[in-house]
Formats: sequence, C-alpha cells, structure tokens
Amino acid sequence: MKRLFFLLLLIPSTFFLFSQEGKFLTHYEKSEFLETANYQEVIRYSKLLAESSPWVSYESFGTSPQGRELPLLILDNENNFNPEQVRNSGKAILLIEAGIHPGEADGTDAVLMFARDVAVTRDLSGLLDHLTILIIPAFNVDGLARFGPYNRINQNGPREMGWRATAQNLNLNRDFLKADAPEMLAWLKLFNCWLPDFFVDCHSTDGADYQYVATYMMEIFGNMDKGLTYWQRDEFLPYIVPRMDEAGYPIFPYVSFRSWHDPRSGMVSSPAPPRLSQGYSAIQNRPGLLIETHMLKPHQLRVEATYELIRFTAEFLNKDFKKIHRLNKQADEYCKSEEFRAQPLPVEFKRSNNDSTMVDFRGVDYTVEKSNLTGGSWFKYSGNPKTFNLPWFNKPEVSKYITLPVAYIIPPEWSDVIRNLGLHGVDVLKTSEPVDIEVTSCLFIDPQWRSRPYEGRHMMNNIDCKEIIEKRYYPKGSAVVMTNQRTARVIANILEPEAMDSYVRWGFFDAIFEQKEYSETYVMEVMAREMLENDPELKEEFENKMVEDPDFAKSQWGMLNWFYSKTPYWDWKKDKYPVGKIFNSKILEKIPFEE
Repeated sequence: MKRLFFLLLLIPSTFFLFSQEGKFLTHYEKSEFLETANYQEVIRYSKLLAESSPWVSYESFGTSPQGRELPLLILDNENNFNPEQVRNSGKAILLIEAGIHPGEADGTDAVLMFARDVAVTRDLSGLLDHLTILIIPAFNVDGLARFGPYNRINQNGPREMGWRATAQNLNLNRDFLKADAPEMLAWLKLFNCWLPDFFVDCHSTDGADYQYVATYMMEIFGNMDKGLTYWQRDEFLPYIVPRMDEAGYPIFPYVSFRSWHDPRSGMVSSPAPPRLSQGYSAIQNRPGLLIETHMLKPHQLRVEATYELIRFTAEFLNKDFKKIHRLNKQADEYCKSEEFRAQPLPVEFKRSNNDSTMVDFRGVDYTVEKSNLTGGSWFKYSGNPKTFNLPWFNKPEVSKYITLPVAYIIPPEWSDVIRNLGLHGVDVLKTSEPVDIEVTSCLFIDPQWRSRPYEGRHMMNNIDCKEIIEKRYYPKGSAVVMTNQRTARVIANILEPEAMDSYVRWGFFDAIFEQKEYSETYVMEVMAREMLENDPELKEEFENKMVEDPDFAKSQWGMLNWFYSKTPYWDWKKDKYPVGKIFNSKILEKIPFEE
C-alpha cells in the first residue's frame, strides 16, 4: 500500500521528468534508489532547480572550513527571496535542514525531490500559496565530501554516504548554542535573519530494532512557550500522525530506552537541551520537528518516509499559516513582558522515574544472551514484528529554576560570549563609560570537569554556585543584555551557569578558575603561624579541615595555599562569575550607553 501511494504521488510528473531525458531525476532516483547525492551532485542539482524555475533561488549562506559553499534553496511562487519581502507577503516561513549528519543521507535525497515537485514539476505547487520554504540540502558539506561506503556501520544503505562530523571533527547537532563551528555561525546568521516559523531537521537514528520507518521528536515537555507547546501537541501532531499512518509509514515519538537496546526496560523522553536542533528552536520560540528514520530499514523507505513527513508538515503549515504566525508573535511578546520575568524559568531538567504511561510500541521480537566473547548482553533481533505494551516515562522534572534579572552585564574582555549573543539574535547594549554598580553574581564552589573532551571542549561536571551581591567595576564597552526581548530564553540558557548548556558549562569562562599568583612555602610557613596565633576562628576552621579532608592533611602545598587564600593577597576574582545580574531597574538609569 505504501509503495503504491508513493508511486501514485509521482505519476503527474513522470512524463515531464522523462521528456527532459531524465534531466530532473535526482541521483538517488537514477541509481534506482540505492545511492545518495554527493556534495558535487547536491550543488549541481540545486543550481539546476534554480535555473529551471523562477520560483527557486539558489544561494550560498556561508563557507565551510575547507572552503565549500553552504547551499540554500528558497522556494516562493511570488519570487520573494529575502526575509523582508516574505514577511510583507504574510506567508509563513518553513526551514528544512538536511545533511547535518551526512551519513544519515535520507533527508538530502528527500528534500531535493521535494523542492523539484513543489517548484519545477509543480505537483505540490499549492504548498507555496501561504508558505515560503527554505531548504538546506546539505549542512555539513565537509562531512558530505568525506564520502565512502564505510561511514555508517549500523545503517542499511545507501551504497556510499558522507561522514557524521565536520572537517574540524565537530558534531553540528551539538553546536547550536555554543556555536564553535564556522558552519554554525553561518547558520545562526541565516536563522536569525529569516526567523522561520517552523523548523524541520532530518536524521537517521541508531539504537534498537523496531517496526517504524520513522520516528519524530517535538518539544512538548515543558521547555518552550505554552501556546506553541499546545499547538504542537493538540493540532500539528494529530494532523501529521494519522496521515503518515494512512500513507503506509506509521510513526512514533523518538524515544530512548531505560536500558540501551532493551525496549522491555521501558521508554524515556525528555526535553532536548539547546545544543540540539529542536531544543534550540524551542528557546527561540519556534516549533521544531526532528525526523529520525530507522537506520535498519532500506534507504528507499527512509527517503520516502522523510519526504512524506515533510510534505504533510508543509501542507499543515500552508493551511494554518495565520495561526502559527500569531502564536509565534505571542510567544515573542510574552518573553518581553514583566509577567514572563516574574515567573520562575526552568533551565535544567532531569528524567522522572516515578510517573509513566503505558503505550503500545511496534517493536521486533528479540532475545538477550550473555556473550561468550565479551561477557556483555547480546541482543538478538528475530525480525518478527511484535507489539509491546511498555511504560513510557515522558514527564520530566525541572531540576533548576532561575529568576530572570532586569539585565545581565558582561565585561568587554569576554568578547566571544558577547559576539555569540548577537549571533543568536540577542540585542546587546554597550556602556559608553566605566560604571561601578551593585550586581548579583555567583562564587563557584569546588568546580569539576569531565576527564575527556566532548565536542572540542571539557564540559563542567558539577556547578555549585554561592550567590553573592557586591559592587563591581565594569569598564567602558561592557555589554548590557536586557531581558525584555524575544530572545529571553536564549539569554538565560547562555548566561545562567546552571542551565543545561550554559557557557559556563561549555568552558567559555574556564580561565576564571585558574590561579595565576602563588606563594612560596617558606614565606607562608611563617605567615600561617602568625595567622593561627592571631585568629582563633581560622585555627578552628583549619583543624576541622585537617580532620575532614585527609588529602588536604597530607599536602604541604595544599595547606599553605589554603592559608594564602585567606590573605588580602589572594586573587579576589578567582572562581567569581564575571557576569553580573541587575535586578533593580533604577541601577540601569545610572548606566550611560553608546548611541
């Protein structure tokens, strides 16, 4: 049924395609659905579409570290190819991204066919009545250029494909908030210039075997605006899910299992952190659909399922364009309001293991054996369909709330942080003179880091903040970030240390934890004795620490450095977060700003 449905969809364009001697067949179609487009083919075909239709514009929105164009297709039936024109037209903007992980090739093949069918053969031309569609057919272009047959060991085709990471070995789908990769810097400029109404990101998954060709994820678990959350949960998904079922591609939420590979252990879902695509679009007040096709299914089925999900998404947005416009605008305006700042804002979540819902999951029967090679669990999938009734833990708990200040203030030396805020669409003011103001900030207690690098950085394992209120000097050119703007959620997730992907966690401020001046032991041996003799409370604190911390009691340097930290010579900036929070709006009245 599903094969017939997909073929019927293509019938109107068949004569057109073949009358052009296959000119508009994609590489995927020419290979009888066994191969995917490489980088050169993506660029060639994208430019062909733009040359062949006045409804298509081809642009490069940036350059990769290895010098390759980042391709963008803009589809509009009124030839509106810039954001201002589209906004004036009243249309909704849909951004579809493929090839962020080029080994997961389904999205690239699907979006090239989709763009053709919308704007060249025009079988789906009605989708542009109230919609402008932006398509990134290949985001990680350097990864796509690393083309070969051995790039996805778990995946069933295509014959060759690209590589997951960039030329700098970065995973772009961990980079949306920290923005280390040049490709991501270009993407952020594109996103915040167009500010799309809806975002689709195409992937293929790993993990257990099951029947679904495609799964999906949307942020409906508490980390974005309520109005948009309800719209996704109560209107968008009820439209999409049954249509995918009717088309022969039943879908299910993208889930993890409580024990890896083991569906019987139960399923879990939680809010995506903003390092991930749909987690990032959520804090930008824009719905995002993550498509995860199943890697064990044939490449052709995965491409078809992706195509259909994109088609139904565009179909719904084209019908509901006025409402999504209104909800996005309402979410943006709410983030600017006093009411929003008065509410506790969740910035960290943990998985709830206490509340679940029983659901039917279309899995594959399997057994678990102890491996006589490794001693671990060996999951053997039979290939026989089996429906499991499983607990789904999909009610995450907030582990950290913050109260938004009126503004944050950042010293000018932290220029990378200030620059990135601007790239994320945050309005930043600069002070025209130095200021001495009272701010709330934090002193970090016993910071610790991961032992191994992750995405080119060593993330912090734990963040223990002691709130401090003090008067600080901020030089001319310091950045003041008001929170009464549409990007308030982005601001909090970057600047609040305990947020899941804060810039403190990612290491942007690691230098503040380094000790730069030291005392000589022969100096401190004398001074420590004088301090103990003159300060009974310090003596008691020292004796208690000697008992409570055996490692400390064995280290001459550690003990004497502890005494050094109690002297006026100690670096008063060490372990202090340089970003200040301003809660009193009257303080802002004293700050002069650049015009």
